[in-house]
Amino acid sequence: MLYPILYLEINLASVMLVLFIRFKTLGISKMVSQRTFSSAIDAEVVFFLSDTMAVLISCGLIPAGKAGLLAAKSIYFFSTALMCFFWFIYFEHLQGSQFVANRRLVLLSSCLVWIMGILLIINLFKGILFYVDDSGVYHRGPLFVIQYLLSYTYVFAACGHALVGCFQEKRLSQRRLLISLALFPVAPAIAGILQFIYPELPVACITLAGATMILYQNWLDELISVDPLTRLNNRKQLVYHYDQWQRREDSVPLYLILIDANKFKLINDTYGHAEGDAALVKIADALRMACHGLPHRANIARYGGDEFVVLARAEKPEEVISLTNRIHECLEKLNLGSPYSLTVSVGIAKAAKGLELENLLKEADAILYQDKRR
Repeated sequence: MLYPILYLEINLASVMLVLFIRFKTLGISKMVSQRTFSSAIDAEVVFFLSDTMAVLISCGLIPAGKAGLLAAKSIYFFSTALMCFFWFIYFEHLQGSQFVANRRLVLLSSCLVWIMGILLIINLFKGILFYVDDSGVYHRGPLFVIQYLLSYTYVFAACGHALVGCFQEKRLSQRRLLISLALFPVAPAIAGILQFIYPELPVACITLAGATMILYQNWLDELISVDPLTRLNNRKQLVYHYDQWQRREDSVPLYLILIDANKFKLINDTYGHAEGDAALVKIADALRMACHGLPHRANIARYGGDEFVVLARAEKPEEVISLTNRIHECLEKLNLGSPYSLTVSVGIAKAAKGLELENLLKEADAILYQDKRR
């Protein structure tokens, strides 16, 4: 009696957690990606509830008999495939994949869900996946593993696509997001394998609910601290990092590098605002490339409009000059094939304890103005 009650409590806690996430995100966005997220949560809830029902029926707490257990298990495996499909589509949306823009391809990718549905219908008569004997005991069928393979194909595809993107230079702006997407399925997949080996172990639902909560928390963090276009820190994060440096003892000098796009209005007027946004993303990628591998980690932020700020710690001023040269070189490399020449002006100011960020920005801005005039 203790086991089914414990199972019920764990799964109900999982349901409450994901329903809370769904409620908190409701109405924040009407985009297709948000509707896909909601669909994934709905499928997840059905997954949790059907899993709970199957256990309670098996233990005799719900007198639903052989037919009830077969129905609960069929819903459980179909909702598993449906949930994995929606998470796969949602992750593709987050990565800006062209795949989800093609409705035909999206429908084609759902074929595994329909195959699962057809197999489950056949299973009701043939018991190829699982069956319930006359005494009400659940057994796995000879093709039981196919259910996991069909569902996990979506998981592996989503994880693999995000993992490959982590190493692509052109997707530097998404690296933090891609890492979180690549890691999202790991814990639930391990929990699913454990529950596959030990069916009485109630770890799959609570692990999946925890992973969903982490994904939601990462999304909130990005909403608060990340510029949505360039995926850089926003001004709020810039202030935070500067204040942190002011508070701690640090023997390594801090330099503020102010970067401003040259003739940005001309790009917008000539090629349109979409190309202007692409130019800002290109600058952000050049900053990431230039700052990659520095002895001390730099903080890069979009200050506003076409202005960016890098907070870089360096032992000598020459290191900062070298960094600005790398910024120009990286931007020049990214300019290849572009219909216009995108360049930036740079201003550098050295921070001091007690110096307000606003005053430091004014110093850098004065030098940037001289560079722009040149």
